[in-house]
Amino acid sequence: MRKAGETDGRGVQDGEDGSASEVLRYFGRQLALFRTKAGLTQTELGRMTGYSESSVAAFEHARRIPQPDFVDRVDDLLRAEGILRAGKEFLELARYPPHFRNFARLEADAVSLYSYENQTFPGLLQTEEYARALFRVRVPPLGDEAIERFVAARIERREVLTREPLVLLNFVIEESVLRRPLGGTAVLKGQLERLVECAELRNVKIQVMPTRREEHAGMAGPLVLVETGEHRSLAYVEGQGQSTLISKPESVSVLSRRYGILRSQALTPWESVALVKRLVGEL
Repeated sequence: MRKAGETDGRGVQDGEDGSASEVLRYFGRQLALFRTKAGLTQTELGRMTGYSESSVAAFEHARRIPQPDFVDRVDDLLRAEGILRAGKEFLELARYPPHFRNFARLEADAVSLYSYENQTFPGLLQTEEYARALFRVRVPPLGDEAIERFVAARIERREVLTREPLVLLNFVIEESVLRRPLGGTAVLKGQLERLVECAELRNVKIQVMPTRREEHAGMAGPLVLVETGEHRSLAYVEGQGQSTLISKPESVSVLSRRYGILRSQALTPWESVALVKRLVGEL
């Protein structure tokens, strides 16, 4: 039986019944009710939790996503008995675009993750500046608040790189991605330097797929293979704001074999790092 948000490889599924705004509105109303019941103003609650009055107002009116520490504090202070804290997982997922939320759960629990990217640097390897530049060129355009929310969520995902026990990570990235100055030369240089730093982690392997390859197993597009904490093998593909989470063993097997060929066609990790360092020197 498939879990929510999974497909057999034939359909497109983002797995979300509600929007981020609905989650935020519900939490905000609950927060306001408990605050009022406790006889506190927004200013007083902000002072007790270390937040400003404007921040508390933004949480209650669903304009901002509260940080996990704020949720824990107000649940205790307002004697909500776990009601506010119970929404923390859903508030965290609201940080992500709808099509990505199911995979975010899997990524956080992964024991291994293999990724192939041909348009951008993998999200787990992105710098804050690169992620911001990426969200700024979205069409239709995103508002400043949404951009900062998505950037913060993307940066938080990087904890997977150093989480204990270590997650086995492999990234195959198209050479063209390393040369595209998204956000400007300075942003690209910082992103390439970040790539070198990540490659030094013993659980991370980064490989570059040279542009001048006569054979290429990744022509069907980006893909991610993930092994969950329950040792389930799944695949994830996305594009144009749509995503597919694949659980059917036969479909996952095809993508796993495809990824294996991709790795053999790409530069070795050592050759890849040398190329990245050379590109940094050229900027």
